[in-house]
Amino acid sequence: MTRFLVAGIDASRESLVAGEWAAEEADRRGLELRLVFVAPSPADGIAEPPIALSWQRSGEEVLGRAEAGLAAGRPGVAMSRVQVTGSTPAALLSTARAAELLVVGARGDGGFDGLVVGSTALVVASCAPCPVAVVPRPPAAARHEAEVAVGVDARKAAEPPVDFAFGAARVRQARLRAVHAWALAGAPPWTALAVPEEDRAAWEDEEVQRLSDVLREPRKRYPDVSVLPDAVLLHPAYALVHASQRAGLLVVGRRAGPRAAEQRLGPVAHAVLHHSHCPVVVVPHG
Repeated sequence: MTRFLVAGIDASRESLVAGEWAAEEADRRGLELRLVFVAPSPADGIAEPPIALSWQRSGEEVLGRAEAGLAAGRPGVAMSRVQVTGSTPAALLSTARAAELLVVGARGDGGFDGLVVGSTALVVASCAPCPVAVVPRPPAAARHEAEVAVGVDARKAAEPPVDFAFGAARVRQARLRAVHAWALAGAPPWTALAVPEEDRAAWEDEEVQRLSDVLREPRKRYPDVSVLPDAVLLHPAYALVHASQRAGLLVVGRRAGPRAAEQRLGPVAHAVLHHSHCPVVVVPHG
């Protein structure tokens, strides 16, 4: 069975930036890249042949240009084109059902109807069964590619996001920064200044140990990955956005329950998608 990743493509510059990132990722992982263009459904199911034909030609043109440009930069990557009709989030989710990764731009137009983060990107990041990469414009600078960051809740760590981050660091030959944001028990972060330094140090030592315990097993599975544990007394969203300033990739988790109502982003992942300085991969976990 062919292993592949999916990139949503429309007429926007943002989607092409996302496509370039997806092609590079496919090259790193040895995957096929499937470029997907979504055309809107005819209103009320009544086809308007001229409009439908116009969208079809537009999609073929957009996909053809995108594939030619990406293939020129990544000639070793196998690529295919898919044009579908329907709601953009639903069509992308359906196309990526068996994908290893779904890649979208933070903003889009054309097939994405000028949507911004908070619509298509947030919907697919909330519902996809596979990890979803949301790529901002502009992408992270090349000098940042030496580090991958992952958000880790050391008190209730989820394995899939951590495992994905270790794998991403390995294929990039990058250092992994494991960010664990913690707070003083029962107190807002700003009260930390009023706590004696020795007490804060003792609590911090406990949090560092918790983070070390979480990282012990994945370190065994990925012995070639250099890991920097980073336990910080800060709100998780602030800590991760700050980490994104020096990273080439940021990985966060999303709880995925069996019912549709349980497919949602938490407030931290939501904030990170809006404010990250680098591409973000949202990894579902049970």
